Amino acid sequence: MQTNLFGEPLQICSTSPMTGFYRDGTCRTSIEDGGSHSVCAVVTDEFLGYSKAMGNDLTTPIPQYGFTGLKDGDRWCLCAARWYEAYKAGYAPKIDPSATSSQATKIVDKEILLKYAI
Repeated sequence: MQTNLFGEPLQICSTSPMTGFYRDGTCRTSIEDGGSHSVCAVVTDEFLGYSKAMGNDLTTPIPQYGFTGLKDGDRWCLCAARWYEAYKAGYAPKIDPSATSSQATKIVDKEILLKYAI
């Protein structure tokens, strides 16, 4: 079982929209998840615009995959490296530390993540 940033059981990030590498609502990751979808972010319009400009459009629906597109305020499991990239550019969204996997700290310092805690 994966733990969150507090060393406790990982909490649900979102089931509406359904998120996570395994589409189970959690930001758990594994060797199969090359992107480490481990950061539970509360996305903002600014972040979504930045992500789209960087080639990762999270706003456009993709019905064949059941993806309705994200909007400001949605919670979503982001790749830790993508969150860190947004952080360095000044667009990092807030995170839910209870629903962010401790595995994210392999890519982003825990102290940085906690500065963005909701």
